[in-house]
Amino acid sequence: MNFFMPTQLISGHGAVLSCEERIASFGKKCLLVTSGTAATRSGALKDVTEILNRNGIAYQIYDRILPNPTVASCIDAGQIGTSFGAEFVIGIGGGSPLDAAKVVAVSIANPSATEATLYAQRWVNPPVPVILVGTTAGTGSEVTPTAVLTNGERRKASITGPALFAALSIGDPRYTETMSLKGSASTGMDALCHCVESFLSKTATPVSRGAAVEGIRMLVPQLERIAQGIIPSPEEREILYDGSILGGLAICVTGTLAPHSFGYFLTEQYDIPHGFACAFFLPALLEHVSSVDPALCAALEERTGIFIGRLLALTDSILPDCRLELQDEQIAALLPRWDPSNKNLRKTPGCFDAAVTERFLRSVFHPI
Repeated sequence: MNFFMPTQLISGHGAVLSCEERIASFGKKCLLVTSGTAATRSGALKDVTEILNRNGIAYQIYDRILPNPTVASCIDAGQIGTSFGAEFVIGIGGGSPLDAAKVVAVSIANPSATEATLYAQRWVNPPVPVILVGTTAGTGSEVTPTAVLTNGERRKASITGPALFAALSIGDPRYTETMSLKGSASTGMDALCHCVESFLSKTATPVSRGAAVEGIRMLVPQLERIAQGIIPSPEEREILYDGSILGGLAICVTGTLAPHSFGYFLTEQYDIPHGFACAFFLPALLEHVSSVDPALCAALEERTGIFIGRLLALTDSILPDCRLELQDEQIAALLPRWDPSNKNLRKTPGCFDAAVTERFLRSVFHPI
């Protein structure tokens, strides 16, 4: 068994302010990477900049990170950071700014980096240090060595490697209190998918399954309340955030499975938020694993105390009401995208051949 997660994680109310001395130790010039909305609305940007100002740390703000961030935007931010002489990067926001910040740090240290060299991880210099400040309870990016970016072909693909671990991650659940109910539902379902997929993964370990089990126990009751239209209380926000971190720790070991790979397509083509996009394929995953390895699903139920039917009911109640349709020939044309070399499919239990892929697609795209 091997577990490697070198990021220092500090969470809880007032976490950012409690890390002032640690933040100030990273250097005298900083590039802040944000989306320009959540960082400000949540109060996280204000808390961070006050620390930087008190400690005489010069900074520039790059606030042009959009949902499903592009590699081009990371390179753009990196060039600004290089010109400014940034010694470290602080990413503030949900999964998009946090993922982007990791790659911006690489780009700052390697000004000639291109999309091709970034994806191939052919860079010479190690990235400058990264601090991540989360404002959503979903992606777990705070504790993973992964950045999911949109490439020049408008396809989502990940860059993963030890160099992308943050030096410091800070999570104050108060920052999630300004999230909408829909945003809370989508990010929460992303975290739940992380936990379920990791537990079922062929590469699961006792450590990853322990994190996944506890994450599922924490997330499901809160998501059921959100599905009923109940806005989480501050205490429930903290449970959701902690659950998302546990999901991040789980996929730090295993990565994700088929729902994430298929979910990228829904986000690319239909602009469906990432968490919902993955959750659309969660029932198909549970049905598939129940068929090829029923003992594994039974273990999931036994260890979490949550039956598969409850997960299916939650997914059905929380997903947005939309009907996605593709013709038979359109589904057939999509099959090559998910060939046997796809790492997410290789980790999914059973033999994930073209027939299984087609069943997953048909579970969401009801052919006319």
